[in-house]
Amino acid sequence: MAQTISQKILAKHCRKKEVNPGELINCKVDLVLGNDITAPPAIKEFEKIGVKKVFDKKKIFLVPDHFTPAKDIKSAEQVKMMREFAKKYGIVNFFEIGCMGVEHALLPEIGAISPGMLVIGADSHTCTYGALGAFSTGIGSTDMAAAMATGEVWFKVPEQLKFIFNGKLGKWVEAKDLILYTIGQIGVDGARYMSMEFAGLVIKNLTIEGRLTMANMAIEAGGKNGIFQADEKTLKYCKNVGTGFIRSIYKSDPDAHYKKVYDWDVSKIEPQVSLPNLPSNTKPVSKCGKIKIDQSVIGSCTNGRIEDLRVAAKILKGKKRHKNVRLIIIPATQAIYKQAMKEGLIDIFINAEAAVSTPTCGPCLGGHMGILAEGERSIATTNRNFVGRMGHPKSEVYLSNVAVAAASAVAGRICSPEDL
Repeated sequence: MAQTISQKILAKHCRKKEVNPGELINCKVDLVLGNDITAPPAIKEFEKIGVKKVFDKKKIFLVPDHFTPAKDIKSAEQVKMMREFAKKYGIVNFFEIGCMGVEHALLPEIGAISPGMLVIGADSHTCTYGALGAFSTGIGSTDMAAAMATGEVWFKVPEQLKFIFNGKLGKWVEAKDLILYTIGQIGVDGARYMSMEFAGLVIKNLTIEGRLTMANMAIEAGGKNGIFQADEKTLKYCKNVGTGFIRSIYKSDPDAHYKKVYDWDVSKIEPQVSLPNLPSNTKPVSKCGKIKIDQSVIGSCTNGRIEDLRVAAKILKGKKRHKNVRLIIIPATQAIYKQAMKEGLIDIFINAEAAVSTPTCGPCLGGHMGILAEGERSIATTNRNFVGRMGHPKSEVYLSNVAVAAASAVAGRICSPEDL
């Protein structure tokens, strides 16, 4: 039977020739990930299992990033538990404060991800790594505990969806707009427990950073995973970041079955804005009206990479934030922060009166470094805008690409860079 990329990776890891949607399988995993929110419960469950060691000291990655640097006693205790667990079991990949980053930007950057891998993480945005041709998906903390002990996890094989993007991207239209448009078209449950495969000439021409942005938000459409076919760009990226090995390069068979295929002309898409309180509540920026904002956040595992910061700097150079807007910019890793300094981007941001933070998830989940008060509005390059996501239940979050977030910070209202 013809198979998609996702099916081929799952079949390989459960030692079968093929797998079919709905089938229950048990797979060997290549990498297990946890952060400072999800790893502590997993650690407690792991200790209950009673095993003496983890399945592989090098394949478990513990990244404190959500409430880091620690914002209070509880968050400090969470990271302490991770630190002590890593030491007790000899886990190699624990990333201490100062060498950590936002997990889904950090792992690709350090060469931990390669095509053909099966990656699980106790964080819903683990689907990010599909940008590199890996099958990656979020799991619960109890599954993480079991995987740390056994190196295995069970799946129900998802159904397959395909999204084909053709045409030419307009000015200021980024990968973020493609995924926001997708979610707007199919809804937050339009890909529920399905594999989202992205294809087409536009996708082929996207940078790896753009693909990471799109794969990151597959979960916002309910997807089990988002995935791109690994190509020459993927291999070049892996080589540049020092990926130790390439597991396998998979292509979907020409006659592979998809539950549905979407085919869109991106020439008609302008920068998108997701209005409260669902990522699917999207509008073209030109249709948003004059929505005043109190805050603009540029960063996160969706849009905190160097390519994103360059776009922000292009908009902000020689300008200042609006007097009524707080502008917060968060490079996603220390390496990205250093590169931004080297290129003079941090100077541009500070001259624009932005607050520039050490890498952290921070405001994205309402953690710290930019919490909203009652009645306040923020535009953000993050991935969710649920009720109370960034602070008070009566605050509002609007999602956009980097260019729109930067332009809005200058204008004091949601707008396109063209409006400046």
